Amino acid sequence: MHYALDIRTFLFSHYFYTGLRIATGVVGLTMLVFNMADMQTTMTVFLGALCTSLMDLPSPLRHKFNEMLAGVLLCTLVMLVISLCAPIHWLVSVAMVVVSFLASMMVVYGKKTLPLQFAALMVMTLSMENTVPFEEAFLHAGFFLAGGLGYLAYSMTVSYFLRRRVKQQVLAEALFELARYLRIKADFYDVRSDLQAQFTTLVRQQIVLADKLQASRDLVLRDMHTKQDGLLVHVHLSMLELYEQVLSTHADYALLRSHFGDTDVIIFLRDLANKTAEDIESIAYAVTRKRASTPTVNYKAELRAVQYELQQLQQDSLAGHIPDEAITVLRVTYNKILDIIELISQLHLATRTPIDAIPILPGSDMTPFLTQQKYKAGLLIANLRWQSPIFRFAIRVALAVSTGLWIASALPYMSHGYWIVLTIVIILKPNFSSTKQRMSDRLIGTIIGCLITALILRFVHDPMGLLAVLFIASVAAPAFTYVKYRYTAIAASVQILMLLNLLLPAGHHGVIGERLIDTIIGVAIATIFSYVLPSWEYRDLPRLLKNVLHASHRYIKASRDMLEGKVGDDFFYRVCRKGFMDSLSALISAQVRMMDEPMSKQRAVREINRFVVQNYLVAAHIAALRIMLRRHAEGLPREPVNKLIEQTYLNATAHLLQAQSILEGPNAKQTVPVEDVAPAVVNPLADTMAAEDFALTTQPSTPEWSGWHTLRRRSALLNNDLQEIVAQTGAIESILRKAEPV
Repeated sequence: MHYALDIRTFLFSHYFYTGLRIATGVVGLTMLVFNMADMQTTMTVFLGALCTSLMDLPSPLRHKFNEMLAGVLLCTLVMLVISLCAPIHWLVSVAMVVVSFLASMMVVYGKKTLPLQFAALMVMTLSMENTVPFEEAFLHAGFFLAGGLGYLAYSMTVSYFLRRRVKQQVLAEALFELARYLRIKADFYDVRSDLQAQFTTLVRQQIVLADKLQASRDLVLRDMHTKQDGLLVHVHLSMLELYEQVLSTHADYALLRSHFGDTDVIIFLRDLANKTAEDIESIAYAVTRKRASTPTVNYKAELRAVQYELQQLQQDSLAGHIPDEAITVLRVTYNKILDIIELISQLHLATRTPIDAIPILPGSDMTPFLTQQKYKAGLLIANLRWQSPIFRFAIRVALAVSTGLWIASALPYMSHGYWIVLTIVIILKPNFSSTKQRMSDRLIGTIIGCLITALILRFVHDPMGLLAVLFIASVAAPAFTYVKYRYTAIAASVQILMLLNLLLPAGHHGVIGERLIDTIIGVAIATIFSYVLPSWEYRDLPRLLKNVLHASHRYIKASRDMLEGKVGDDFFYRVCRKGFMDSLSALISAQVRMMDEPMSKQRAVREINRFVVQNYLVAAHIAALRIMLRRHAEGLPREPVNKLIEQTYLNATAHLLQAQSILEGPNAKQTVPVEDVAPAVVNPLADTMAAEDFALTTQPSTPEWSGWHTLRRRSALLNNDLQEIVAQTGAIESILRKAEPV
């Protein structure tokens, strides 16, 4: 369950604050204008404020202003064009099709433009029946602009005073998702759970966590002026350290289960992991409430129990009943959980210590960690081609809108064509998966919303009571957009119908039934056109796989330099790790979307899942190596250790080179420098040594160093996982080659 669906966290989340801010601005501005102007002017101002509010999302103030101002200007232009064309039926239909296409092409700039695209399409649909004389079209566009600018001024003022509060809420959301990540990790110690299914759940949570971590970076690492800002930066950086430690806790769970599955020690490990998640959640609660966090979770009982079990199992190991390797893995796992507990205590401390932000930052320029949005005309022009998924999406929306307009004009009853078109543009999304989800949510949400509205209008007649319902619906509609869209669909239906009832009491009769019919028609049209000119996810898989392999090589190379002590800090390592995780998240997202597509369009699902898991394990091994070298820094023999790390890197590069060559074909240019490839590894897939053989070839000349066993074992596991990546790349390429051409 999403953390924001819990009432205890929802009321302190940025989702609720966003909904409350939007509702106060839109409803307040509408009621204010209604007391001074006629109904048509009020509806125009309301529409301007509502469309602008769609861009009112948690973001840095400068970005928020630019995004909302762009929304106001673009939507004003759209309203003016549609209003000028409205008196001529065929002309407004043509204009709507053209606007639908152009607005949908904006999606080429990424997900941040999705609200802008929808705002443009919404004002288009709600203006299509605004038949006013030519000279009045400019006046109504001016009222719309005034509504948009009025809401913009209100929102920027409120956001300025609550800017640190939003940072706290977004940071807390990342902590909640990290706690969820740990709970999934805890289930690996539950012998009843399937390991492969658990890995799938874990890597999918990785998408969510990576997205929330990036949202936290974009806010927390900008506009750092006070010591309270520094406190949030400190919490954020401590959270990232904790995340890397959690990532490094990957163990041989099959080995642990096979030897300790019937003992209490694995249950205690699971309970410890769950308690760490509970501890992180307590920190997140404190951050959302603007409080310093104090430890409330007690680990003593589980820690003592694990220590006792380890002593008993150590005796069994000496007696030959349990292999030494299993005891070692168990003890290492326990030590890593201890490290997690220690880092959580540091995270508690960070919430209580306001400090200057600059000295604790990993580098002077944090730009590589922040989302940089660039709007270049060349990108839009480059996608005006048949092979572009965004171009196909834009054509799909334009065709669906034109079909909706034609059907609305042919219906025998007094239909609201704009509601049919609005349903279509709400449902149709760039990918089939999102469209499929919106279909059911929109239909069910509208039905429930209409029924709720009918019941309310039947029993509530006091205008203040109806206004209260309108305000609650206006809060819920934006609050649940990114949490549970079905709730948004319910609230949006109640919001529109209540507004019509308040502003035009005599004109709402029969509207509820017509809304249901129009919604069903819109859903049917959107369903049909979701199969027109589709862009199935499997077509983009080769590019995403290449991105992962390229990012993996950069990450491993940066890790090599850091592990060998060639660099003074870990700044570049962090940048490359973020790039690798981002590329992996993009692949996982595509795989999840593909699973919602028709079975005939799903390709290499099992192989891609395995590829993702193995790449996740690569990141886990590298994180473990980094932490292991810090733990065993005393007496570290730098030269032989660096020799082993270098050989591991060369073998890894060879594997990645072969995987890339499989995807790019035999005639492709080599993307990995020749000097980075191990000359001894000609065919890594066939000839690379197994873990045990690899370990034997890297016997140290200084066996007294305490970290040798772990270093060799992790290097060997990394080597084997990269071999598996090559194997899965070959399997995926073979399946995709047999797929239908684009």
